[in-house]
Amino acid sequence: MPPRLCHSSRVRVCVLILSMVVVTGCGSDQGVTGPSIAEQRAALAGAPPPLARVHAQASRLLGGGRAAFRERLHDLVGYPLVVNIWGSWCPPCRSEFPYFQRQALKHGKQIAFLGIDANNDSEGAARDFLKRVPVSYPSYTDPATDISRKEFSAIAFPTTAFIDSHGKVAHLKTGGYPSEKELAADIAQYAR
Repeated sequence: MPPRLCHSSRVRVCVLILSMVVVTGCGSDQGVTGPSIAEQRAALAGAPPPLARVHAQASRLLGGGRAAFRERLHDLVGYPLVVNIWGSWCPPCRSEFPYFQRQALKHGKQIAFLGIDANNDSEGAARDFLKRVPVSYPSYTDPATDISRKEFSAIAFPTTAFIDSHGKVAHLKTGGYPSEKELAADIAQYAR
């Protein structure tokens, strides 16, 4: 029979276990998560030209503001689009990013994915995050939330916009996805 711990020892053990869980959770995005950009590009080879142009800018931060973003939207008319509005400082954004990474890889030959890095995110922090969790699509910088607010009325992060193949917003999801299954269900329902 194992020895019994006194109350203070049990408390110390619980605190130690809880500390290990917190430290592990906080460092979960420190290493590279998922396939590299090169592996993603190889998996998406043969995508239609507008989607291939998106994949050619994998994990890049693009400037140009709302005008550049709208030009990209125009280039993608005919394809459904999923736009994830995120910030590297945002815990729910970081938590759901691997879901977008995998879903973009799964659907990247039929559906376009784009990101918007918003709300005064530091470009250095955003680039570092994109190195750790590379995605097959670029993100537009939006430090003053001009794109986020004017295109999608987004005031909370993360927000995900689903745009149909005619260029119309079909659905806005405010808040993070608690599971990849829920993101996949929204893609199936709204990204047509």
